[in-house]
Amino acid sequence: FLHYSSMSANSTQDAFYFILTGIPGFEDCHIWISIPFCCFYIISIIGNTAIYTVVHIEPSLHQPMYLFLSMLALTDLGLTLTTLPTIMGLFWFNIHKISFEACFAQFFFLHGFSFMESSVLLAMAFDRYVAICHPLRYASIFTNEIIGRVGFTIICRCALAVLPSLFLLKRLPFCGSHLLSHSYCLHQDMIHLVCADTQLNNWYGFALVLLIIVMDPLLIVLSYAMILRSVLRISSMTERLRALNNCLSHVLAVMTLYVPMVGVSMTHRFVKHNSPLVHVIMANVYLLAPPVMNPIIYSVKTKQIRHGIIHLLCPHTVHS
Repeated sequence: FLHYSSMSANSTQDAFYFILTGIPGFEDCHIWISIPFCCFYIISIIGNTAIYTVVHIEPSLHQPMYLFLSMLALTDLGLTLTTLPTIMGLFWFNIHKISFEACFAQFFFLHGFSFMESSVLLAMAFDRYVAICHPLRYASIFTNEIIGRVGFTIICRCALAVLPSLFLLKRLPFCGSHLLSHSYCLHQDMIHLVCADTQLNNWYGFALVLLIIVMDPLLIVLSYAMILRSVLRISSMTERLRALNNCLSHVLAVMTLYVPMVGVSMTHRFVKHNSPLVHVIMANVYLLAPPVMNPIIYSVKTKQIRHGIIHLLCPHTVHS
């Protein structure tokens, strides 16, 4: 704590830096803590790159479900590469300082890719709804042109959602401590260091939460309610299970994103006076869980992806 306080005091002499924080109370163990983080990043980078490559090079996977999956893999890859430099730089080289420009850039991409993850999962939920509830119209609804437009809309939606937050925060003065609570730049962390009225920022953040963080999961739940209603009308139990199994990977991906997200929100709201270690662990789980787990989920549960990855790694392998 004294180490960070000293750095924060020095940072007031140079107002162009923020100070990143590692794992509170475990500063002497950062090299050892970096080992699981490094493993998570390797799994995420290799897994998501493999999924995107398999979908890209395998013509039989140029279908809406797998094209959306490739979007999810790219989003997870972007989220991984956004946090990797500051986290591993802090653990390996004890680099705590980050310039204002770099911090705001990381803030933009970090929140942008987080919102993009939610948007892609929403698009995938709609894809599953049409595939199960309106199978005869599926091919006419999800054409390659429509999928391209959906991807472009997702990018524009997330960029336009984050940019106002960026500009609203950047116009405010930061005074006193520049010490952040995490190993990366989060909006809710940075805004606590502002010494000015942040009411406009807070209202915009609240609107953003309603627009994306609340609306997206509600629409996903609604789509699955309609899917479940349609599945229950199927007379054959085998066909019911097959239809539900087609949604299982997506359901697990949704839970991997939103369960840690709710955990982080609950921790910040109800565990404010606990050790900062709790907040740091929950925030890292929220950012690392989806990029690490999604490739594992889809590799295990989706036969075509699993076989494609095996064929990519071992080209001469014959699948049954």
